[in-house]
Amino acid sequence: MKRPLAAARLAIAIAVAAAAVSPLAGNASPQTSGPSQVDVPVAAAAAVAIVDRFGTALAAADYDTIAALLDPDVLILESGGAERNRAQYLQHHAISDAAFLQGAQVRLEHRRARTEGDLAWVASESEIRFRKDGQPRAVSSTETMLLKRGPQGWRIVHIHWSSRPKKTP
Repeated sequence: MKRPLAAARLAIAIAVAAAAVSPLAGNASPQTSGPSQVDVPVAAAAAVAIVDRFGTALAAADYDTIAALLDPDVLILESGGAERNRAQYLQHHAISDAAFLQGAQVRLEHRRARTEGDLAWVASESEIRFRKDGQPRAVSSTETMLLKRGPQGWRIVHIHWSSRPKKTP
């Protein structure tokens, strides 16, 4: 089964990195630009920071940080497929996701986050621009991450990525 260039997964990861409009966003993370609509209450800021760190680490192929931010039993759903734990993701799609992100430009368009006790969710919508076969391409990307707070802080326990092609100008 051919995946759409893992663009959905990367789109989401990029959306995460795009939201990382922080001092870390200047190095290996994707370029971000343009205004975005962000609805993140103070109570959710620490969980959003983990999502941002994950996106930045993925764009930099920093697998140690990626591993530290994912729960060992993380469930990642994308394009009808599933990776059922951290090891499975790191051994397979994390590598292609990181490679994709190195040449992509991400623009966060919308983000909303909420917390309830030790659970948080962060939903992001982004546009990701990249080149494939020398041609400019773009996808609309959506990402939902569920995080759980434990003794070591917030960890990502679930990711759902989805994307669809956009017409490029």
